[in-house]
Amino acid sequence: MRIVKTNSPEETWALAAALADELGAGTVMALHGDLGAGKTCFVQGLAVALGIDEPITSPTYTLIGEYEGRLPLHHIDLYRLSGPTEVLGLGLEEYFDAQGITAIEWAERADGLLPPDLLHIRIEADELTQTRTFRIYRENEA
Repeated sequence: MRIVKTNSPEETWALAAALADELGAGTVMALHGDLGAGKTCFVQGLAVALGIDEPITSPTYTLIGEYEGRLPLHHIDLYRLSGPTEVLGLGLEEYFDAQGITAIEWAERADGLLPPDLLHIRIEADELTQTRTFRIYRENEA
Protein backbone atom coordinates (compact mmCIF):
# COMPACT_ATOMS: atom_id res chain seq x y z
CA MET A 1 0.00 0.00 0.00
CA ARG A 2 1.24 3.46 -0.87
CA ILE A 3 0.15 6.39 1.33
CA VAL A 4 0.52 9.93 0.00
CA LYS A 5 -0.65 13.23 1.48
CA THR A 6 -1.48 16.28 -0.62
CA ASN A 7 -2.09 19.83 0.56
CA SER A 8 -3.73 21.41 -2.49
CA PRO A 9 -5.59 20.57 -5.70
CA GLU A 10 -2.30 21.12 -7.57
CA GLU A 11 -0.57 18.50 -5.45
CA THR A 12 -3.48 16.11 -6.01
CA TRP A 13 -3.13 16.66 -9.78
CA ALA A 14 0.63 15.99 -9.51
CA LEU A 15 -0.04 12.73 -7.64
CA ALA A 16 -2.53 11.68 -10.32
CA ALA A 17 -0.03 12.56 -13.06
CA ALA A 18 2.68 10.47 -11.41
CA LEU A 19 0.28 7.56 -11.11
CA ALA A 20 -0.84 7.96 -14.74
CA ASP A 21 2.73 7.21 -15.83
CA GLU A 22 2.47 3.82 -14.07
CA LEU A 23 -0.94 2.81 -15.43
CA GLY A 24 -1.50 0.72 -18.50
CA ALA A 25 -4.44 0.17 -20.79
CA GLY A 26 -7.19 -1.81 -19.12
CA THR A 27 -6.56 -0.36 -15.65
CA VAL A 28 -9.72 -0.08 -13.57
CA MET A 29 -9.54 2.06 -10.46
CA ALA A 30 -12.03 2.39 -7.63
CA LEU A 31 -12.11 5.84 -6.04
CA HIS A 32 -13.39 5.87 -2.45
CA GLY A 33 -14.07 8.86 -0.22
CA ASP A 34 -16.76 11.07 1.21
CA LEU A 35 -18.38 13.89 -0.75
CA GLY A 36 -15.77 16.56 -1.36
CA ALA A 37 -12.84 14.26 -0.57
CA GLY A 38 -11.15 14.97 -3.91
CA LYS A 39 -12.16 12.09 -6.17
CA THR A 40 -13.08 14.28 -9.16
CA CYS A 41 -10.03 16.49 -8.58
CA PHE A 42 -7.87 13.36 -8.78
CA VAL A 43 -9.53 12.32 -12.06
CA GLN A 44 -8.94 15.83 -13.44
CA GLY A 45 -5.21 15.45 -12.79
CA LEU A 46 -5.25 12.03 -14.38
CA ALA A 47 -6.95 13.46 -17.47
CA VAL A 48 -4.39 16.25 -17.85
CA ALA A 49 -1.57 13.69 -17.59
CA LEU A 50 -3.25 11.65 -20.34
CA GLY A 51 -3.31 14.68 -22.62
CA ILE A 52 -7.05 15.30 -22.35
CA ASP A 53 -7.89 18.97 -22.70
CA GLU A 54 -11.65 18.72 -22.16
CA PRO A 55 -12.87 19.89 -18.75
CA ILE A 56 -13.54 16.98 -16.41
CA THR A 57 -16.51 17.46 -14.13
CA SER A 58 -18.33 15.02 -11.94
CA PRO A 59 -20.52 12.93 -14.25
CA THR A 60 -23.12 12.52 -11.50
CA TYR A 61 -26.05 13.16 -13.84
CA THR A 62 -24.70 11.40 -16.93
CA LEU A 63 -22.99 8.62 -14.93
CA ILE A 64 -20.24 8.02 -17.54
CA GLY A 65 -17.90 10.48 -19.23
CA GLU A 66 -15.63 9.27 -22.05
CA TYR A 67 -12.52 11.22 -23.02
CA GLU A 68 -9.82 10.65 -25.65
CA GLY A 69 -6.16 11.15 -24.77
CA ARG A 70 -2.89 9.21 -24.84
CA LEU A 71 -5.11 6.48 -23.39
CA PRO A 72 -8.90 6.81 -23.35
CA LEU A 73 -10.31 7.76 -19.95
CA HIS A 74 -13.70 6.49 -18.78
CA HIS A 75 -14.92 8.48 -15.77
CA ILE A 76 -17.82 6.75 -14.04
CA ASP A 77 -19.74 8.14 -11.06
CA LEU A 78 -22.09 5.76 -9.27
CA TYR A 79 -23.19 8.23 -6.57
CA ARG A 80 -26.83 8.31 -7.64
CA LEU A 81 -27.18 4.53 -7.78
CA SER A 82 -28.23 2.53 -4.75
CA GLY A 83 -26.16 -0.59 -5.31
CA PRO A 84 -25.11 -3.48 -7.55
CA THR A 85 -28.63 -4.18 -8.82
CA GLU A 86 -28.90 -0.71 -10.36
CA VAL A 87 -25.32 -0.84 -11.64
CA LEU A 88 -25.94 -4.08 -13.56
CA GLY A 89 -27.77 -2.29 -16.38
CA LEU A 90 -24.92 0.13 -17.12
CA GLY A 91 -22.73 -2.36 -18.98
CA LEU A 92 -19.65 -1.53 -16.90
CA GLU A 93 -17.90 -4.70 -18.01
CA GLU A 94 -17.47 -3.14 -21.48
CA TYR A 95 -15.16 -0.55 -19.91
CA PHE A 96 -13.11 -3.14 -18.02
CA ASP A 97 -11.93 -4.66 -21.31
CA ALA A 98 -11.42 -1.28 -22.95
CA GLN A 99 -7.96 -0.17 -23.98
CA GLY A 100 -8.10 2.83 -21.67
CA ILE A 101 -8.25 3.67 -18.00
CA THR A 102 -11.52 3.44 -16.10
CA ALA A 103 -11.93 5.55 -12.95
CA ILE A 104 -15.03 4.74 -10.89
CA GLU A 105 -16.22 7.12 -8.18
CA TRP A 106 -18.38 5.54 -5.46
CA ALA A 107 -17.16 2.13 -6.66
CA GLU A 108 -18.52 0.42 -3.53
CA ARG A 109 -21.97 0.70 -5.15
CA ALA A 110 -20.80 -1.87 -7.71
CA ASP A 111 -19.64 -4.31 -5.06
CA GLY A 112 -19.17 -7.78 -6.54
CA LEU A 113 -19.24 -6.48 -10.14
CA LEU A 114 -15.73 -5.09 -10.43
CA PRO A 115 -12.66 -6.95 -11.75
CA PRO A 116 -10.35 -8.71 -9.26
CA ASP A 117 -7.21 -6.71 -10.18
CA LEU A 118 -8.84 -3.42 -9.19
CA LEU A 119 -6.64 -0.49 -8.15
CA HIS A 120 -8.14 1.17 -5.08
CA ILE A 121 -7.61 4.83 -4.26
CA ARG A 122 -9.06 5.69 -0.86
CA ILE A 123 -9.14 9.42 -0.12
CA GLU A 124 -9.62 10.93 3.32
CA ALA A 125 -9.99 14.69 3.64
CA ASP A 126 -9.03 16.72 6.68
CA GLU A 127 -11.12 19.85 6.23
CA LEU A 128 -9.28 21.67 9.02
CA THR A 129 -5.88 21.45 7.32
CA GLN A 130 -7.14 20.93 3.73
CA THR A 131 -4.89 17.85 3.60
CA ARG A 132 -5.91 14.79 1.60
CA THR A 133 -4.55 11.35 2.45
CA PHE A 134 -4.48 8.90 -0.46
CA ARG A 135 -4.17 5.18 0.17
CA ILE A 136 -3.35 3.44 -3.10
CA TYR A 137 -3.40 -0.34 -3.25
CA ARG A 138 -4.45 -3.35 -5.31
CA GLU A 139 -7.31 -5.60 -4.25
CA ASN A 140 -4.97 -8.30 -2.89
CA GLU A 141 -2.93 -5.77 -0.84
CA ALA A 142 -5.80 -4.53 1.34
